[in-house]
Amino acid sequence: MEQWLLGFDIGGTKCAAILGKENNGSLSVVQKTIFPTADFHSPFKCIDKFITDAEKLLRDHPGSTPAAIGISCGGPLDSKRGIIMSPPNLPGWDNIPICKILSSHFHIPVKLCNDADACALAEWKNGAGFGSENMIFLTFGTGLGSGLILNGKLYSGSCGMAGECGHIRLADSGPVGYGKSGSFEGFCSGGGIAQLGRAYAEKHLPLPWCPSIDDLQSITAKSLADAANAGDPDAIAIFTESGRRLGYGLAILIDLFNPEKIVIGSIFQRCEKLLRPAMEESLRKEALPQSLAACQIIPAQLGDSIGDFAALSAALL
Repeated sequence: MEQWLLGFDIGGTKCAAILGKENNGSLSVVQKTIFPTADFHSPFKCIDKFITDAEKLLRDHPGSTPAAIGISCGGPLDSKRGIIMSPPNLPGWDNIPICKILSSHFHIPVKLCNDADACALAEWKNGAGFGSENMIFLTFGTGLGSGLILNGKLYSGSCGMAGECGHIRLADSGPVGYGKSGSFEGFCSGGGIAQLGRAYAEKHLPLPWCPSIDDLQSITAKSLADAANAGDPDAIAIFTESGRRLGYGLAILIDLFNPEKIVIGSIFQRCEKLLRPAMEESLRKEALPQSLAACQIIPAQLGDSIGDFAALSAALL
């Protein structure tokens, strides 16, 4: 049976309200609206904007009565009680009972899901992880988090904090991520790669992508990727280091969870050829051979649409 769903994707930079359909487990996006998060300094005004946009989407599609609403948002969250609890990328969103507010307005079930978990569900049901029983999704974007599909079910842990692999320490020192120097997120995120680039540039100035010390803060993961793809050996070396550490982190996950697939999004999707050789070398050294042989490591399929499918997937929890 086909059913209509609403999805709300809450991000530090932008938010989206999505109207979609579900048919036998397959999701499709019908229409969506996007607005900058920074335009709404109060979380309650932002929620009002979600309500306004959702009502317009429903009016644009007569008969589109939604069965449920899904919310994808960065943590920390209390998903069971439907409360957003002070995510670092959402200043002012302190203990916001978003599910209660929305369910009172729309009179339908509302589910709140950590964005990495929601993306894992999306890639599992509609993307690269389709057909697997044991799958891990890694965000590898602004930060690094993971969603765990174990024995055919989303595993979120005792208090919804399962999969916070970005907090794993991979080295005694190194780029800072998740508040920890040398963490998995420090080495394998957009901010972490930029930190690697700045530390490298400080020692080797001048460089084509950083001519002077005044240019250090302009270094980003994207500018480094552009330089590496153009053949710059120093930029390639930085991605090699990130790929090497990625392999170390993935080896831990493979040894612990023995997944069939690890699906990696965002930067890995765009920079796979820069990251994969060093990643695979580390995996061969670090992971249990039998477990490694059973696991495919592949880029996410949903691309820029993953946030839309993630929010809709959360509605089906």
